[in-house]
Amino acid sequence: MHELIRTNDAVLLSFAQSLMKDAGIESLIADQSMSILEGSLGLLPRRFLVESDRAQEARRILIDAGLGHELREASQ
Repeated sequence: MHELIRTNDAVLLSFAQSLMKDAGIESLIADQSMSILEGSLGLLPRRFLVESDRAQEARRILIDAGLGHELREASQ
């Protein structure tokens, strides 16, 4: 899995996950369970992960949807 976004914004994560589902790209929101430890304050960011072999495609979809500013730097 490849990390594309790290954020506390649940709406953003839901939107990104919906875009991936529509494109048939497997995605995962990691660290959701951490909210139990932090008391649901939203302090710890969640990581949005996609299939590694489709990360570039997923990145393009997110950019086209206006989420380019939310993307983490592309790893080399």
